[in-house]
Amino acid sequence: MSEQRGPLPRRYARYYLEQTPSLVWLLVVNAVAMLVGIRYYVETMPEVSTFLWPLYADSPAALFLMTLSVATLLPFLGKSLDEVPLTVPLAYLHTIALVWLIKMGLWTVVALNIGFDAYFPAPWAYFGIIVTHLGFVAEGLLVPHYARTTKGALVTALVLALGNDVLDYGFGYHPPLRYDPGLVLPLATVALSVLSVVIAWRLLPMGKPTQKTA
Repeated sequence: MSEQRGPLPRRYARYYLEQTPSLVWLLVVNAVAMLVGIRYYVETMPEVSTFLWPLYADSPAALFLMTLSVATLLPFLGKSLDEVPLTVPLAYLHTIALVWLIKMGLWTVVALNIGFDAYFPAPWAYFGIIVTHLGFVAEGLLVPHYARTTKGALVTALVLALGNDVLDYGFGYHPPLRYDPGLVLPLATVALSVLSVVIAWRLLPMGKPTQKTA
């Protein structure tokens, strides 16, 4: 898997994912970002069943999945990304992580601009949140450099993403908003679920992963 995948040059992926300091810092940044993201949901979490928290806190969940995905590289630090084992379970994890990152990164931009008057021009509530969530998409560009996908993984990611949309807008568990989502945001969210899976399909190498030996 030495070929470049996606718009991110492979040398940058090697820098962040093959070296101990950069990989550990990436994990730490994700962990801190998760805590910051959870704070956004804290006030409303008591109203939601504990079992639904991972589905309710969408952005922290995306970061958690990405952290798990990147953490699978820890046993292979110091080795080339080409030597990282590729298995079917990992294909599912990496695919779902990428889909969630892309979806939540783009969803935030769409949601804040649909409710533009409720957020703009607050420095953090508008600009800060948009910039940090676009960082989700940027980080997701690392995934194709160490992962593969399968048709099953893509279908599973799509079913989960659409199921989460039903939970969010059919049962009222969408992230807290300063405006009524109406019909436009739910339709846009469903479109983003499909788009995110399409992007993952285009970026991730396709084919049944096989175990590699180091």
